[in-house]
Amino acid sequence: MSCILNIETSTKLCSVAVSNDGEVIFNDEDCSGSNHNVKLGVFIDEALSFIDNHAIPLDAVAVSGGPGSYTGLRIGTSMAKGICYGRGIKLIGIPTLEVLCVPVLLQEMILEKNALLVPMLDARRMEVYSQIFDRSLKEVREIQANVVTQDTYKEYLDKGPVYFFGDGAAKCMDIIHHPNAHLIKGIEPLAKNMLPLAEKRIAEEKFEDVAYFVPFYLKDFVATKPRKLL
Repeated sequence: MSCILNIETSTKLCSVAVSNDGEVIFNDEDCSGSNHNVKLGVFIDEALSFIDNHAIPLDAVAVSGGPGSYTGLRIGTSMAKGICYGRGIKLIGIPTLEVLCVPVLLQEMILEKNALLVPMLDARRMEVYSQIFDRSLKEVREIQANVVTQDTYKEYLDKGPVYFFGDGAAKCMDIIHHPNAHLIKGIEPLAKNMLPLAEKRIAEEKFEDVAYFVPFYLKDFVATKPRKLL
C-alpha cells in the first residue's frame, strides 16, 4: 500500500484527501462554490502538514483530470504537478467520470449483473459529458459530449438497466423516458473516492509524465502539437 494525496477540483466542489494503507486518513471538502483558487492551497497545506507531522512518506499525488470545469481542472493539475516536482514523487491521473462511479459501486444497493453505469457531468444547457461502464468499470462507451435526447442512450436502455448519476443526470431524466432508466441522486466527484482508482494505478505502475500531463480539455491540443511548443 502507498500514501497518496488525492485532489479533486473538476466541479464546484473542492476536496483533498490523504489515503494510506488503503484507508482515508485525512479529508477536507468545500461545497460553497467555485473558489478553488482560495480553498485548494489551504487544504493541501493542511494535508501535507498532516503527512509530515505523522512522518508518513508521501508516495504519489492523484489528481482528477476531467472532464469538468476548465478553471478547476487547471488549478488542481497545477497544484498536483508542483507537489510532484517539489517532492520528487509520482503523478497519477484519474478520469473524473470514473471517480463518480466509485460511491455507486460501494453503495449497499444491489446493481443487476447486466447493469450499466452512466456518470454525467453538466456541460450547460442540455449538453453533458458522459461515459458508459459496466459493473467492473470496464468502458462500454468512451467519453462523449452529448446534447441529450430521448434516443441518446436508447440502444443501451433497450438491453437492460442503466443507472444515471452526477450533476448532469438530473436534468436529463425528464427527457429519457424508459423503464430501464434509473437516477441515483447525490453523487459528486470527491477526493476521498479516488482511493481505489489511485491504488489500482499504482499497482499497475500507471503513472503520468509530470511535465506533459494535462487535463481533459487540453488533450487534443497536446496530441496535435510538438512538445517543444508547449
